[in-house]
Amino acid sequence: MPQDNEPPGIPRRRNRIVGMVAAGSVLALTIAALAWTHGVKAADDTAGPETITVTAVAVERTNLSTSRSLTGTLGYGTPRAIRSSREGVVTWLPATGKTIDRGEPLYRLDDTPVPLFIGAPPLYRTLDTTNMTGRDIAMVAKNLKALGYAIGDQPRAGHKVKQTVTVTSAPESSTTTTPAPPGNATPETTTVWTTVRKGEGVLTTALTSAIKEWQRDQGMVDDGTIEVGDLVVLPGTVRIGGVTVQAGDATGSDLMTVTQTAKAITVQATLAQADGLKAGDKVSLRMPDGTESTGEISDISTVPQMPDGGAPDTPQTVAVTVTMTDPAAAEGLDGGTVEVRIEGETREAVLAVPVTALLALREGGYAIQLEDGRRIAIETGLFSGGMVEISGDSVTEGLKVVTTS
Repeated sequence: MPQDNEPPGIPRRRNRIVGMVAAGSVLALTIAALAWTHGVKAADDTAGPETITVTAVAVERTNLSTSRSLTGTLGYGTPRAIRSSREGVVTWLPATGKTIDRGEPLYRLDDTPVPLFIGAPPLYRTLDTTNMTGRDIAMVAKNLKALGYAIGDQPRAGHKVKQTVTVTSAPESSTTTTPAPPGNATPETTTVWTTVRKGEGVLTTALTSAIKEWQRDQGMVDDGTIEVGDLVVLPGTVRIGGVTVQAGDATGSDLMTVTQTAKAITVQATLAQADGLKAGDKVSLRMPDGTESTGEISDISTVPQMPDGGAPDTPQTVAVTVTMTDPAAAEGLDGGTVEVRIEGETREAVLAVPVTALLALREGGYAIQLEDGRRIAIETGLFSGGMVEISGDSVTEGLKVVTTS
């Protein structure tokens, strides 16, 4: 949302009387500027001429504020869908509302548990070769250590480890330059030295032994190999939001949704309502039982969504997650509507006009047009609720200016 200054790239022009220009040109500039700076929808090039009503309004003295009030829902934050990374038959699912912690099975596939590990990144390859390096290995090592397994010492960043890699080469032929068929390729092994980078782990012998012990405890095949789909890696402990398949179903679709374990407030805000919001912004809350509390914005979705069942012209929304400063404020509340108030800047007793009264100048800045056709260059201040604060030597309360609708 624009604040006390003009939109980026528009220089100020102080107290400058703007020369007369054709009314049609000014009107066109006004509409184009509003479309660019304030999201006013421009006319479709293929559509017929748009009817524009020109009226006069008085400059008024009023209070402007960027504070806003949004409606949220008390719950456990935005749900996240979980899908298996490998094929199989689902043989067990947890109950809705159950909390799954590190190392506990999130579901069972072909009657083998698929546990939750906490951290990043998710598994994207098979971990099976001594001295493999990577952030995924560091993630496995941290989780096993947190679960009480002895993983041994991990090489530090900058340390070099010896890896044995297999390469395939075709046999040489002195009589032909035609490549040998793939079946005649000869596998060969070679040794390379790899430098451990910051944040990476190493699949050492000790870590492999810890993996085998953990696999035995889980009832898995204790071969020391972890494949994609053997784990689900998430940022933290989760709560089961709901299951979407049944035991006996094959994988291929979402199995369940999970949420964070702490209660939070989710606001489905339009893009205009979310404009200017950021993680860390403090908010005031009116809880479903009428009590007052506080919180802060913890997450704003970057993917706009169309509301379910909305008309084609329904504004898209983004999910804004609000974390409560005092979780006890939601104790005993299973849901309900929460009023979320975002404090902003307030200007009292300022001169203001509708945003549609602004004329964009070719050389930059803005002007207003009087009823007699004269135009006055002005400075803009706070934008709020379709109004804009203006100032200038000739700007007075009650001055009639032209606006469009």
